[in-house]
Amino acid sequence: MQIKIDLKIFAIILIFLLTKNIGIYAILMMFALIHELGHLFCGLVLGFKPKSISIIPYGFNLGFEVKCKDYNKKIKKGNLLSIKKIAIALAGPVTNIICILIIIALKNNISEYNYQNAIYANILLILFNLIPIYPLDGGRILEEILHITIGLRESYSVTKTITNINIIILTMIASILILYYKNIAILLAIIYLWALVYKCNKEFNIKEKLYRAVFGDTS
Repeated sequence: MQIKIDLKIFAIILIFLLTKNIGIYAILMMFALIHELGHLFCGLVLGFKPKSISIIPYGFNLGFEVKCKDYNKKIKKGNLLSIKKIAIALAGPVTNIICILIIIALKNNISEYNYQNAIYANILLILFNLIPIYPLDGGRILEEILHITIGLRESYSVTKTITNINIIILTMIASILILYYKNIAILLAIIYLWALVYKCNKEFNIKEKLYRAVFGDTS
């Protein structure tokens, strides 16, 4: 399995060090790793083989090798692979919910500072990842549901549109939070997310062009 490191993570670490928030960042990354282990466990249970793991500024990203046989088992306008991808995407947030329950059960054995930060980190990971913005878990779930219900090509277009609308709404909300909390981490997270969305939009455009080239314009 390949291990990739996004070098921008070192700049983020430096910023958190300078702002004396490195402890909070460490807790967030620890639960982000546990979140990704949830994806990994679900993928292994479903028979996938992990291909790569990337360490990125705000967490981790796991890639799996796809089995061709899953493409051939049709489910409405999608296939079995879509169902498995939805399950894997949901596994991360579900893992964070389990973490919250464990932390609550162990509350008496944890300092108040660590308790609050651990709960906050997991809630943040759950809410952030379930936002229907591709490539977050919520965006991946949305794309696969659309693939099953309206078809592959349409899923690209609708997912891209919903992603672009939601990133604009999220940016507006984040702008208010930045002004209120004076937290540079929120700004960095939004900038990084915009970069991911821009990259994914280009990938969606390429996929749509390839689809038209192979199957023709069926609109």
